[in-house]
Amino acid sequence: MDSSFKIPFYAKSALIFISVFAFVYTMYIGQLIIIPIVFATIIAILLNPFVNYLISKGINKIVAIIMAVILAISITIGLLYILSSQVNMFRETYPLLKDKFHTTSTSFLQWVSIKFNVQQSKINTWISESQSKAINNFAIGEKLSEVGQLVVTGMLLPVYLFMILYYKPLLMEFTRKLFRKEDHIAVTEVLVNSKRIIQSYLVGLFIEFIIIAILNSVGLLLLGIDYAIILGITGAVLNVIPYIGGVIAIALPMIMAFVTKDSLAYPLLVFAVYIFIQFIDNHYVVPKIVASRVKINALVSVIVVLIGGALWGIPGMFLSIPLTAIIKVIFDHIEPLKPLGFLLGNIVPTASKFVFIKKRSRISS
Repeated sequence: MDSSFKIPFYAKSALIFISVFAFVYTMYIGQLIIIPIVFATIIAILLNPFVNYLISKGINKIVAIIMAVILAISITIGLLYILSSQVNMFRETYPLLKDKFHTTSTSFLQWVSIKFNVQQSKINTWISESQSKAINNFAIGEKLSEVGQLVVTGMLLPVYLFMILYYKPLLMEFTRKLFRKEDHIAVTEVLVNSKRIIQSYLVGLFIEFIIIAILNSVGLLLLGIDYAIILGITGAVLNVIPYIGGVIAIALPMIMAFVTKDSLAYPLLVFAVYIFIQFIDNHYVVPKIVASRVKINALVSVIVVLIGGALWGIPGMFLSIPLTAIIKVIFDHIEPLKPLGFLLGNIVPTASKFVFIKKRSRISS
């Protein structure tokens, strides 16, 4: 007699829903602790071959890890310097931008008033009310709190990075001990594949960054836009953020063209050049260099990026794709979860299989 207890479907669905809700809620409220650890883990996986190379050359393990951490900090400082120089550049051009925007907006409002027979005083009143609402909705204390949290995260990240690299054997062995001996082979495959995916994904992002930086800089130089190289590199940095970064990257050089050029044709030309570069990036660079290393279909990529943005903001958007790729690797090695791994993948069944099944069902009926 089979005495095993079977959970009803509705109870199992409720348990799954409660578990997912609890997990997501925990990820949300613990983001200040979890995000730095996740970033440090990903960076540690990327730097691990460099640390192993230094150790193989006879360098002490602690010294090798310190050198890898210093390398990561130096690259981060370089990127922050580029972004800060961009901010300083726009701060210097802000008065000119304000005057030109005021002149252009005044002319546009006059055209709207004449074209649609609307009193300009009503338009000005509506603009003033919108500005006052925007100022009231801007919480200065909240923004200062976010900046403080970012500083704390930046200070903790090198510490996490050093500890993860140093205690890597302990963490790996702990992961293996969580499972039965007969599952150790599958666990090792998951860990190895996860490490390979993260390394290849980040390398692909770096190659994409180089290509987009060159294309952006060359396009802006041909148009004669000031600070073309800095704008091109900044656009490539922002382009790393999936979907949203590309939009911001287009806005920055358009603003610079609007401020420094007399004709409104230049912002439109910048827009056209960046759209062309985005077309090359989305249809050739990303599929061949980045997406080919992370076997996730485009529909799932868009969904997880939006979920990551809602859960963790911009860091969540960046982390969503590599974390989803790791989840897919785990699903592919667990028999009951293999259909979910197939759903996340980019292998699309051919229509002929469905036609064959359809024909076969007709014959049998």
